This record gives sequence, structure tokens and C-alpha cells, in this order.
Amino acid sequence: MPPRILNLFSRFKWYLLVIALTIPTFTALLRPGYFPMHDDISVFRVYEMGLCFKDGQIPCRWVPDMGYRYGYPQFEYYGPLPYYVMTAANLLGVSLFGAVKLGFILPMIFGGVTMFLLAASLFGNWGGLLSAIAYTYLPFRASDIYSRGAMGETWAFVFIPLILFALLRLYQRPNLKNSALLALAYAALLTTHNITTLIFSPLVGLTALLLLIGKRNKLTIIKYGFLALLWSILAAGFFFLPLLFEQGYAHTKSLISGYFNYLAHFVSLKQLFFTTFWGYGSSEIGPTDDLPFFVGPVHLFLTIIALVVAGRNYITKKPDLKQGLVVLSFIFVLVSLFLTHERSSFIWESLPFLAYLQFPWRFLITANFFIALMAGYIVINLSEKAAKITLVVFGFLLIFMNVSYFRPRLWLDLTIWEKFSGYSWDRQLTTSIFDYLPIYAKYPPAAAAPVFPYAINGKVSFLDYIHQTDSFSFTTKGNSGVTLVLPQYDFPGWQVNLDGKKISHRHDNPLGLISFEIPAGEHRVKAKLTNTPIRLFGNLATLLAVPFAIYTLTKKRK
Repeated sequence: MPPRILNLFSRFKWYLLVIALTIPTFTALLRPGYFPMHDDISVFRVYEMGLCFKDGQIPCRWVPDMGYRYGYPQFEYYGPLPYYVMTAANLLGVSLFGAVKLGFILPMIFGGVTMFLLAASLFGNWGGLLSAIAYTYLPFRASDIYSRGAMGETWAFVFIPLILFALLRLYQRPNLKNSALLALAYAALLTTHNITTLIFSPLVGLTALLLLIGKRNKLTIIKYGFLALLWSILAAGFFFLPLLFEQGYAHTKSLISGYFNYLAHFVSLKQLFFTTFWGYGSSEIGPTDDLPFFVGPVHLFLTIIALVVAGRNYITKKPDLKQGLVVLSFIFVLVSLFLTHERSSFIWESLPFLAYLQFPWRFLITANFFIALMAGYIVINLSEKAAKITLVVFGFLLIFMNVSYFRPRLWLDLTIWEKFSGYSWDRQLTTSIFDYLPIYAKYPPAAAAPVFPYAINGKVSFLDYIHQTDSFSFTTKGNSGVTLVLPQYDFPGWQVNLDGKKISHRHDNPLGLISFEIPAGEHRVKAKLTNTPIRLFGNLATLLAVPFAIYTLTKKRK
């Protein structure tokens, strides 16, 4: 083997080993067909974003078929980053099913890699590998993919370790490069999964504050830390800023009412610690959910060992950063698990914004992350031989005890034509129709949108009719003036032009559809969703902040 290849292998062998150990988690996906899941519209979302790209609507905000074909601001509010990856794969020739499978496979691989990167920086390569295995083979992550189909949450597991790694790098060496790394990592989470961002951000902030204790260069760290925060917001600006400032333009009460009321989804101590029940059903009120919420027994055992080792080191050695992070991780685990239990309801009532998490058991995201991170600490004081043995024993147990969860309940010999036809197609058009329904609509439609606009109080004919993802264009002919209604929800940014001149439009109908006056005669009509000032600013911020961050990370230091 050429020396150059040997050098590359030697440099990346640990990462290659992490990837190899991840393979059993996704082998079930490497075959034709598809599998059922709770959030079974990822294929549809990729298809819709592909239409955006083909129409030049980048970034994609408005999709044409959702909302029963009245259009929908899907990616104005829903984390788009994983779908950009999958859509890019699809446009490069990967099938829609293949793109979504890739969307589940990549975060499993990258999640293991980023956890190894973090844990190895703290506990060495053997500890990093143990944490990576523990992180990869979390039962919760298997449920995320093969039961819930939680694409955004699955990808969030990639960026959580990377954020903490970048924060520690910035704490150790406060400079522009580490600030850029933290900014990109946090921006990736901001554009991936809103709920994980809401859960994880306070813990990151508290960790950052505690890291400052005893540091002499506090002001320098704070300066670069605030720069990273601002930089991340600008880097994620195309999505995060409109989400922040335009959330009032969509109905959101449906996100926290009925089935999604958090009071129905607390879990019991038995479900967390004293069962290994596995199911593919749903979360229901009471302790009889057909969905697993347990923390793996091997993971729990590793957590206890790590805590014992940290306690022993506290007695026998001078406290250090690694020990402090393990103790802090354990506190975060306890807090996260407590917030999944109904005894924490007083906290949920005191902090109304928590209702938008919908399911208290979503705090298992942070609980599982910190449990996996703690696992690597158990080899901290061991000799290399003992560390190897420990890794082999617990690595085997983690894989053996949990690998069976990484498979779907059913596998369907399904084609994309069957997925996108008949009842299946109609169901995808209306799934989650209440989520982010534009505020001008008083209620969702009972039937699919008409293909063409329609006139009120008169008749009109259409020529050269073109409907794209975010625009309409056509010519009208009529003997009298009419009120024309587009089969399109109104939303801030929609503009209507008549014969090249902007005209005012209304949405004074039950569905909040765009309507406007057309005089008699022949007229050219164009309607398009344009950027509001905050969307335009967000787009420009991303276009500037992301390339500058990448340049800062990759440039050679003079």
C-alpha cells in the first residue's frame, strides 16, 4: 500500500472505525421499497422542495401542494437543512425513497463521528470510541428513525456534540477560527430542528457560564462567544429570522392542543428505568404507550460507573475540567429525565413556551446525549490495555443489546407511483394541515384546491396559464369586470401585478385566498411570493456569514 494512503488511513482510522461500527444501524434500509413511520411525509417534503429548486425558489419557503394544494409556508417554519441535503441528492439522481433513506443514514454516521470528536478531545481515543458507540446505539435514536420517522430530530443528534466540542475549543483557545466553528455548528442546529434548539440552548448557555469560572481571560472568551452567537444567527438568518419575526402569520395553537397537549405525554419511572418494552405505536395518555422511552440498561450502568469514577477522582485527585463536565452532564441528565415525568408539571405550567415541545419525553434528547458522553469517562485512568478490554466488553454489550431495535416493523414493496397516487397522495396533501396554516385562513379546506383561478360575479377565460411553486402567470379575457380568486392562501410577501403594474389584493374569504379585481378586456396577470424585508435581510445575512465562516475555518494561518 502506498505510503500516502497508509498515512491517510493512520490519520483517520478512528473515524473509519466509528463509521464501520455504525453500519448495523442502517443495513435494514439498504434494499428497495420503503417502510411506514409516524411522520410519513419526508418523501413528499423532498419532492416539494425539489419543485422549489427547479423553479429557482431558493431558499425554499413555499411549497405548492401541501395545504390541500392551496400552497403552504412549510419551510418558513419547519427546519429545512436536512431536506436541502436530501433534495440535493435527489436532483443528482438518487430516487426519492433513496434520498430519504440517505437522510436517515447520514445522521447516524455523522452523529457517531461528532460524538467521537467531542469525547476523544476529553477522554482520549478509547473513551471517544466508547461514547460514540453508546451514542450510536441509543434505543431512543432507533425509535426516532424506524418508528417515529423524526427526520429533524435525527439530524439534531449530529450537531449537539459538535456545538459542545466547538464551545470547549473556544474556551481553551478563544480566537476567530473557533468562534466560526461554534457559529456554524449552532447555525446548523438552528436550521435543523426548532424543538431540539429550544431544549439544548439553555444547557449550552449554562455550560458556557460555568466554564468561565476561574478563567483569567474572561473578557476575551465572552467577546468571541458573543461573536459566535451573533454569527450563528446571521448564518441561519434565511430561516431563523423569518421564523422569529413572522411566526404570527400562521396558526400555531394546533401545535399545542388536542393530541399535542403536553399533559398527555409524561412518562413514568417504570417506562424510563424498569422496562425494555419496544413498540412502534404512538404516545398516549398514561403509562401504556406503544412507544419505547426507556434508557438502555447498559447505558444506565455506564452512567453509574462514570459517576463513581468521577467521585473517586474528586477524592484522590485535584478536580479538573473533565471531571467537572461529567458531574455537570449527570446533573443535566437528572434535570432532563425529571422534565419527562409528571412531577415536573409545575415547571411546565410556569414556563408556557414549553408547551410547544408537545411531548415532555423529548427531553430524552439531552438526557441520552449526556449519558453517552459520560460513558467515555470510565476509561480515563485506565492503562491502554485495560481501556481496550473495557471498550471491547461494553462496546459489545451496547451493540448486542440494542442493534435489534434498528429495524422497521414492516417493509413495503412500494413504488414511488403508489406512494404518490390515490388515497396515499391525498393523505399527504392534508397531513398536518393545521400546522402553520396561514393566519388569514379561518379554517382548513374541506376539498382540494381548484386547478384554475375562479371568478366571482362574472365569467372570464384564461390563456397561457402557468402555476409554479411561488408564482402564477396567465392572461384573462372577459366582457365585464370580475373579482378573481387565486387557488392560493395569502401570506405576507404575495404581490399581484396587472399588466405590469402592482395592484392591491385581499383575503376576505373563509380560506384567506388571494383575491383582486380584474376589469373587462384582456389583461396579463402575474402573482408571486416576494421576500419581505426580514426575509431579504436573512437571505443576505446567510450569504455573507456562511462563506466568511468557512473561509475563516479553512484559511491557512500566517
